[in-house]
Amino acid sequence: MAEVEHSPLFETKRAKGRVFYKVFSLSLFVGICFIWVFRVSHIPRESEVGKWGWIGLFFAELCFGLYWLLRHPFRWNLLFREPFRQRLSQRYEKVLPKVDIFVCTADPGIEPPVMVINTVLSVMAYEYPPDKLSVYLSDDAGSDITFYALLEASIFAKQWLPFCRKFKVDPTSPAAYFKTIHSSTHAKELITIKKLYQDMESRIENAAKMGRVPEEVHTEHKGFSQWDSYSSRRDHDTILQILLHETDSSAKDVDGKVMPVLVYLAREKRPQVAHNFKAGAMNSLIRVSSMISNGEIILNVDCDMYSNNSQSLRDALCFLMDEDKGHEIAYVQTPQCFENITKNDLYGGALRVVYEVEFHGMDSLGGPLYAGTGCFHRREILCGRKFSDQYEKDRNEYKNIGDMTEVSLHELEEESKALASCTFEINTLWGKEVGLLYGCSLEDVMTGVSIKCRGLKSVFYNPQRRAFLGVAPNTLPQTLVQHKRWSEGCFQILLSKHSPAWHAYGLISPGLQMAYCYYNLWAFICWPTLYYCVIPPLYLLKGIPLFPQMSSPWFIPFAYVILGDSSYCMMEFLWSKGTVKGWWNELRIWLYKRTSSYLFAFVDTILKSFGFSESTFVVSAKVAEEEVSQRYEKEIMEFGSSSPMLTVLATLALLNLFCLLGSFLKQVFISEGGLRIFDAMALQVIISGVLVLINVPVYQGLFLRKDEGRLPISVAAKSTALALSACALFISLS
Repeated sequence: MAEVEHSPLFETKRAKGRVFYKVFSLSLFVGICFIWVFRVSHIPRESEVGKWGWIGLFFAELCFGLYWLLRHPFRWNLLFREPFRQRLSQRYEKVLPKVDIFVCTADPGIEPPVMVINTVLSVMAYEYPPDKLSVYLSDDAGSDITFYALLEASIFAKQWLPFCRKFKVDPTSPAAYFKTIHSSTHAKELITIKKLYQDMESRIENAAKMGRVPEEVHTEHKGFSQWDSYSSRRDHDTILQILLHETDSSAKDVDGKVMPVLVYLAREKRPQVAHNFKAGAMNSLIRVSSMISNGEIILNVDCDMYSNNSQSLRDALCFLMDEDKGHEIAYVQTPQCFENITKNDLYGGALRVVYEVEFHGMDSLGGPLYAGTGCFHRREILCGRKFSDQYEKDRNEYKNIGDMTEVSLHELEEESKALASCTFEINTLWGKEVGLLYGCSLEDVMTGVSIKCRGLKSVFYNPQRRAFLGVAPNTLPQTLVQHKRWSEGCFQILLSKHSPAWHAYGLISPGLQMAYCYYNLWAFICWPTLYYCVIPPLYLLKGIPLFPQMSSPWFIPFAYVILGDSSYCMMEFLWSKGTVKGWWNELRIWLYKRTSSYLFAFVDTILKSFGFSESTFVVSAKVAEEEVSQRYEKEIMEFGSSSPMLTVLATLALLNLFCLLGSFLKQVFISEGGLRIFDAMALQVIISGVLVLINVPVYQGLFLRKDEGRLPISVAAKSTALALSACALFISLS
């Protein structure tokens, strides 16, 4: 018994093969250095055009080499964590901390209310004492349809929570559970609960289609009166309703057990006051929850990320409550996983290498970044802990107000509303040193950097059964827009006062600094990638070599670095439970992100830094049309409507195709040397050839496909004209 009391609540294991990787990466770096030496020592003298193309390649390869170095701290020492929840229960079952769960939604059109309440119901059903659980839904659209959906969910939960307890249901999202269950020993109860869910789902979907709540429901429930003064989603008072609370005698399930606290919040918004997007919503939730429940632990999840593991809350507490190391841990981050990933991961949405390799590597350096969802925080750390005496005073004043009688429940709501007003934060530290930080579209990552700079650590927990499952983008434009937002936010962090490159110097480990900078420089790496996609093929068309001949010893370092790194990346992807075709798709999306998403992110960030444009937050669509879903399941790339990013991708694809075909025809019909000249330009041929193979779906979308997912004719016309013009212009100028 004494041994159990003193044994740790989690175990840490280190990955094997670290020595081999370090030797291999050192050999690759030697090859990279030889490439740099070759570039500097072999600058062409006879051709001015060749000289400038050569120098440009040197700087591109210098950027690639230095950026390659930044990714290696991830792989030096991978850590894998294993919690012991049995030990947690034996020691702390009677004193488990209160937990507040935040679910954020922003648009009922893109994030359907049925999906939102499935997430809410899934976290309400955690295997955890319900009297210590509180769930808050932040609706940044202030939609009465979403409130109606939550009201329906609060009624359905009285049946659903006992059902989950009785039959050990996992996942606890009704929609996900009914999809996965095929046979059951409790068929009668299953049919009953499924019918209740379907009826609820039908009522919510009908209200969403009509665009209004049924009149009888609107009249019966007092909460809808708060929409009487509602002007628009950008102009309304604070709307707050406590739907379930332990002081309310009706807040019990059919078994007579207390249910978790359930709260709806639409913070006040005014057109003239900045609302700071998701960070502003989270900070309002932090303040309001302090008044109502004040849980020591805060879990935040996106509205499309339902709980897939009812034990994950207890698992996270094993890290946070460990006697030896728990006090160092500010938050526990779980991976952002998705249920709709195709077999070969058409759009690279699973982020396999990020979650199976890189975050485990960051764990050894001080912990992974805060990814914005599926994260368990200590409230006091998220709030800045001791930044301000005034803040501590304010917190302590309303810290225990949640212990109120049934009579004062309405008063509790009214008191809490003030904390979600749009003027509450004026002249305070909120958004600067307290709560989530403002000024960046990736407020979560920036907040995580700030926490690490205070000497705290984080832990990455990647359970066999995923803690949360969501919906990944299932079209190429959605994927590119999502990565534009991520890379833009990362680049903003690099340029901000919280930059890991200089602000974090001396406050976090150099390896963690390098790891953060690897992500922060996503947007910048677009330039060397674009150069490599444009210049070598154009010079191939003109017949100007930019790389050593195959017969030259200098060809060896190029071949070794390209083949060695590509082979390692493929093995890493396969080790992360991917497929060979999945790795090829990942390579394609890697190219598309760098030449479109990252390019536009870089330009937008620079424009915003000079005040030429304002920050925006784009919510990714969580539903798709039937035909789009069918093509996605068949792994047919979806292009859809015209956009500047798709035009860039199509232009680069056609440029490489035209240059490769043009140089081939030129050598066959014009050059006396026939195809022997390709010995001098083998790498240029290979680069263009690989780019052409990668872009096969683009060529199909431009010229071969007839379905609605093809590239629009306007994109085909513009990209063809641009690619041909670039070829003609380069030939004429050189």
